[in-house]
Amino acid sequence: MENNVNAKIKSLIRFVYGESFSDVHWKVLIEKIDNAGAVITEKRKAGWDEKDIVLITYADQFSGKGEKALPVFTRFYNDWLSHSFSHVHLLPFYPWSSDDGFSVIDYHAVAPESGTWNDIADLKKSTNLMFDFVCNHMSAKSQWFAHYLNQTPGYEDFFISVDPQTDLSAVTRPRALPLLTPFTLHDGTVRHLWTTFSEDQVDLNFASPQVLIAMVDVLLHYLVEGANYIRLDAVGFMWKTPGTSCIHLEQTHRLIQLFRAITDVVAPGTVLITETNVPHKDNISYFGDGENEAQMVYQFSLPPLVLHAVHCQDVQALCRWAASLTLPSQQTTWFNFLASHDGIGLNPLRGILPESEILALVETLQSEGALVNWKNNPDGTRSPYEINVAYLDALSPKASDDNQRIARFILAHAVLLSFPGVPAIYIQSIIGSRNDYAGVERLGYNRAINRKKYSAGEIDCELEDKSNLRHKIYHRLKSLIAVRRAEKAFHPDSQSIFETSGEHVFKIIRTADNGERITALFNFSDQNLNIHSSIETGRELITGSDINGTTLTLNPWQVMWIKEN
Repeated sequence: MENNVNAKIKSLIRFVYGESFSDVHWKVLIEKIDNAGAVITEKRKAGWDEKDIVLITYADQFSGKGEKALPVFTRFYNDWLSHSFSHVHLLPFYPWSSDDGFSVIDYHAVAPESGTWNDIADLKKSTNLMFDFVCNHMSAKSQWFAHYLNQTPGYEDFFISVDPQTDLSAVTRPRALPLLTPFTLHDGTVRHLWTTFSEDQVDLNFASPQVLIAMVDVLLHYLVEGANYIRLDAVGFMWKTPGTSCIHLEQTHRLIQLFRAITDVVAPGTVLITETNVPHKDNISYFGDGENEAQMVYQFSLPPLVLHAVHCQDVQALCRWAASLTLPSQQTTWFNFLASHDGIGLNPLRGILPESEILALVETLQSEGALVNWKNNPDGTRSPYEINVAYLDALSPKASDDNQRIARFILAHAVLLSFPGVPAIYIQSIIGSRNDYAGVERLGYNRAINRKKYSAGEIDCELEDKSNLRHKIYHRLKSLIAVRRAEKAFHPDSQSIFETSGEHVFKIIRTADNGERITALFNFSDQNLNIHSSIETGRELITGSDINGTTLTLNPWQVMWIKEN
């Protein structure tokens, strides 16, 4: 390793660990880094461009009789999706015990029902890969936790024991569940361990050098297995100091900077993406100085703001927020999405919309069949934390017909695809899935509403049926993606200007380095609207029609992508 990189890593470790990180620890860490660097020969793409679009999916999304899930998924991806996406974000595909994969039993293995590392390698022949690094917590059914409970030497400090009398009222709580869970050790001692998300997800103790080394080993393994993007799950909670909020602490930022320094030397071009479902100003702090922390952050405010604009038929809050966005450097960009395996987070709206408007949106969506998860506040009250709903159903009242449903869906996804940054689309969205109430009833948790799994061939038949909603959604969205990927003006870094025309029309102007310009117009209303445009001649890219004259008519929920001549 080069001396300057070595010094940077050492400086970060010294800040976090001081003298507790010994020469022996350092030797073990550097050996792991050097060994991984010697194995990785793949040259990763530097940066990003307009062709980069990520598919979010579970590895076991599709099952086949007598087959492992990953080969079935790879076949489906090659048949239906490979032309639309550059990357596949495989949600945790490791052995797990709860939370649909986010309670990891073994970081270094592939869940046997999904396949093997060879199956991951086969998928990589068709696409770039994004892995989850579930760094904050792991399963109470894991071998590491068993070693802790059995008081095996070397595992004494792997998890966080807290006196239950400690005042933890300042701690930020993402769930309405106890923060501490009692566990009994081999010698009969009861310890209360930190469990931010559930009693089956025990927080790792990053204050222990042993834990850091073990988790860097996990990160390096994912790089060796070919991950181009690494998602740092729930990373804001990684460091705990009682008496503080225990979120976004300086040690957490330094640990992410350490992960960045290591990936930069071992696998240059790898992108770290932080997942922090928090108010916008906290979310963007994970860019660091623009060069030393995450290259991308999840754009958590976008999904609920688009929903708000659709339901209110008012784009002004969306536009104000979009126009305020700034990036710290050209080495950073947004990871944009509308739907994911989780619900639609509401914390990212706080500070952007008044609480009364947030609660009104929640009430509207609940009345149309959405479910809601709640969080406890330090003052003893509770607030809605996320809306659980398929995004297709979130956008439209139940009474809508398919044409209205499709129009709103395509409008929302055209915003996503027009926005600066790299877009990500959830598997349930591109295959046109609706709310899965049977899944919620069967599994017993709200997030199951948008996590349905399918058998091989089940979706293929519906995608081939021209009368089926899935077919219509898939082909419209596929066509929209193809247009976006062909236009340099949609490069994640190209210039962006956000404007409104009245309260109903949102305008995004994207200009490429070569001067090519696209004006995206969105009618967020159920009315025909005539608007004045400064474009006298151009081509509307979605329909392929020519534009002549400066007055344009937008149908209800219509989007236009106009490329100037």
